[in-house]
Amino acid sequence: MDETEARAIQDELRTRVVLDEPGPPPGTGLVTGVDVAYDDERDVVAAAAVVLDAATLAVVEEATAVGHVTFPYVPGLLAFRELPTVLAALESLSSDPGLVVCDGYGRAHPRRFGLASHLGVVTGLATIGVAKNPFTFTYEQPGFRRGSASPLLDEAGEEVGRALRTQDGVKPVFVSVGHRVSLDNACAHTLHLAPGYRLPESTRRSDALCRRALREATGFGTTA
Repeated sequence: MDETEARAIQDELRTRVVLDEPGPPPGTGLVTGVDVAYDDERDVVAAAAVVLDAATLAVVEEATAVGHVTFPYVPGLLAFRELPTVLAALESLSSDPGLVVCDGYGRAHPRRFGLASHLGVVTGLATIGVAKNPFTFTYEQPGFRRGSASPLLDEAGEEVGRALRTQDGVKPVFVSVGHRVSLDNACAHTLHLAPGYRLPESTRRSDALCRRALREATGFGTTA
């Protein structure tokens, strides 16, 4: 597959994103964090899926998968590098993943179809993206207090996500809808999942697990 084919797939799948469902209530059911780590020199990627009890944030199940990178690094097309291994990790779970939280973007993506949206459409799962930076979008700093938020805007002024303060005075995270979840609910889930740190527990745990899986698979260090 080349870049032109990948963009055509994005264009087609984007039409299937569901934006009119609220998604599960925060603090109920299961929530699964997914993340990946790379060994770029060896073209190896490791993915982790960590299932949490949404009420207590206790780990219910963990799974990992390791594969070879089969698509080049192209900004805006990272899902094509990451998705096969993420899907393999999710398929290894015996639990229903519930809501899936991606370390990345959903609609807060130049083509409105980041990994969270792509994953949601191909699996049918409710998904959100919680990213560490705003990609190409602009925002005003939200208020100092935990829970403060401000719109993440594209060049036309459309809200594609929100900058959300998860801890008092700490840099915001950037929340966007993936599939079958409202933006308000995505932000509420993110706050519930981040009781003590900037990043949600789903992301913290899946990040640590995929890095460990990559070290075990290659014997070397990792890059996120």
